[in-house]
Amino acid sequence: MKKIKFLAFAFFMMLAVSTFAQSKKVVFKAEDYASFGEKFKVKKVYTNEYMLKKYKALKKGDTITVQFMANIKAVCKKKGCWMNLDLSNSQEAFVKFKDYAFFVPLNADGSPAIVSGKAYVDVVSVAELKHYAKDAGKPQSEIDKITEPEVTYAFMADGVYIKK
Repeated sequence: MKKIKFLAFAFFMMLAVSTFAQSKKVVFKAEDYASFGEKFKVKKVYTNEYMLKKYKALKKGDTITVQFMANIKAVCKKKGCWMNLDLSNSQEAFVKFKDYAFFVPLNADGSPAIVSGKAYVDVVSVAELKHYAKDAGKPQSEIDKITEPEVTYAFMADGVYIKK
């Protein structure tokens, strides 16, 4: 009987810890967020830290459909056609927008965002990296230092909510 109680307790604790680590309850009030792209129902939103763990488990060619919340580190300064989200531990997710159908505000840096779409690992060419650096307003000296492709955590967003 003690073994059954212990196993039940252990199972419950593992389930509770797993659920808490995966997502946190996001109190979403539509009036607090600006919507870009497709509107989506906010549910099972992963934290940026948990999303980093999900990315580390992906291989090139894998994709997962998820929602996660993170702060915007940078936005394309020309059109708002991409953004970088903070995943923690100096890691970022490079977010593009499905079918180039929408853009986000150029001044959204530092704002919390909830994204919905597909996460994947990508290899970005030198030419693309230089293009993105130029869009970000980096100096030419920094752009010239880009000489190798880079493996990145990528995200194709169908929709984005950015806190007002």
